[in-house]
Amino acid sequence: MSSELTREEAWQLLKEYNKEHFHLQHAATVEGVMRYFAEKLGYGSEADFWGIVGLLHDLDFEMYPDEHCIKEQEIMRERGIDERIIHAAASHGYALTVDIKPEHEMEKVLYAVDELTGLIGAAALMRPSKSVQDMEVSSVKKKYKNKNFAAGCSREVIERGAEMLGWELSDLIGQTILAMRSCEDQYNNFVE
Repeated sequence: MSSELTREEAWQLLKEYNKEHFHLQHAATVEGVMRYFAEKLGYGSEADFWGIVGLLHDLDFEMYPDEHCIKEQEIMRERGIDERIIHAAASHGYALTVDIKPEHEMEKVLYAVDELTGLIGAAALMRPSKSVQDMEVSSVKKKYKNKNFAAGCSREVIERGAEMLGWELSDLIGQTILAMRSCEDQYNNFVE
């Protein structure tokens, strides 16, 4: 695998270490959301890079949950993957499992949206439509306040991510809903 990682190479690598539909779908979701934000924030020429980072961010989580964001660095280095991808993917574990602080705006977006996409996705499943297409910020905020809802999605990380970006929480939620709308068909219909 070259340092110029293609989307297909990244997907094959992800599938080597992730077998559960949930983890593959989450990776596809974060990939699409990251591509959306690349375009939205003026980094359109880097959308493929942002997407690959989103796709690989949880590379090690299924097989090595206790070494999350640590083991993936080793795996990617063994494959000769670009250090920028390694740093960016690992930085979403900042203050949890690694001391790699999100520096670039892309890394801050990943940090902020990773947990939030899980919470929004869980909220969408509670809707009659099972979709984010008719999701509103107010309904996500209502679920967000209930600490028992999607309890595995860290509100502290989401809030720290919004702060890193200098965004209000409501803006982050609203933009992430729009990002998920933009790629919902893709992440719901990916090929395993």
